Amino acid sequence: MKILTPTSITLDESKLGLTDEDQLVSYDPQENLAPEHYDADVLIAWANTNEQLKDAAAHLDQVKLVQALLAGPDQARAAGFREEAIIASGSGLHSLTVAEHALALTLNFIRFLPVLAEEQDRSHWASELGGAQELHPEGKVTTLLDANVLIWGFGSIGKETARLFKAFGSHVTGVARSEGNRNGFPVITEDQMGEYLPETDVLVMILPTSDKTEQVLNAEVLKQLPARAFVINVGRGSTVNEPDLMEALNGGNLAGAALDVVSQEPLPADHPLWGTKNLVITPHAAGGRPVDPESLIAQNLEALRKDFAGGHGEYRNKMN
Repeated sequence: MKILTPTSITLDESKLGLTDEDQLVSYDPQENLAPEHYDADVLIAWANTNEQLKDAAAHLDQVKLVQALLAGPDQARAAGFREEAIIASGSGLHSLTVAEHALALTLNFIRFLPVLAEEQDRSHWASELGGAQELHPEGKVTTLLDANVLIWGFGSIGKETARLFKAFGSHVTGVARSEGNRNGFPVITEDQMGEYLPETDVLVMILPTSDKTEQVLNAEVLKQLPARAFVINVGRGSTVNEPDLMEALNGGNLAGAALDVVSQEPLPADHPLWGTKNLVITPHAAGGRPVDPESLIAQNLEALRKDFAGGHGEYRNKMN
């Protein structure tokens, strides 16, 4: 098989399960493919531009597997690859790093780091934030111990995020399409969120882009959260009604919010989000570091070989 690998990531070829019949060819994910590679069987996609993927889709007329390393398959599916091609996502490759970022953004708030940074700039020793403190002061969240954390979107990243928050002593509840118990955590449906939001200290959003998730965090949801609560979004920017969030923050109806994703990326310098009170913005930095992509690629290459041999390979994260 001819396998196209992007120059945007260094893969350990010894872990890809390659055979003598496989040919690896590097390509620049920012540039259109050279015509001599239109016969490729596999395209591994990472940090590709939309235009590059669309051009690849138009010319790879015998591609059998498009292995995206992104957590979601949206970009690869939108490119228009031939119907016979398997589109496999990188679900699970970013769970550890995105969960880590969600936790970091939360700790940033509850340990007063933005305020302390301002005080340091003023060379001021903020005694009121040090020394003797109440563990659970009225109307404030200053520790994750016994904090109520609601994770909206309880897939692989949500489960890993729940594990980290639990390790810090939080009470974690997931929100998904069906209720039950996953990985030892209680999971509710969106219809039940109204019972939990008033007692939520941290709402972590890890929702994908879809018609059903479009701006689901809106004024109606925000008004159900207590003023002490923090909102952390490491999912997709389309899931937040940004004007409603800005109004809640500027009006003091929410303690703070952190957005790793926004509706328009990069965020324009004149966008009102930049000036919103108690808002931290990171530039879609939660993921971006696939963890052990070689294992996923090797598994799906083996499944593809079984298909070639007339077997029934099972593709991990098949999204076609």
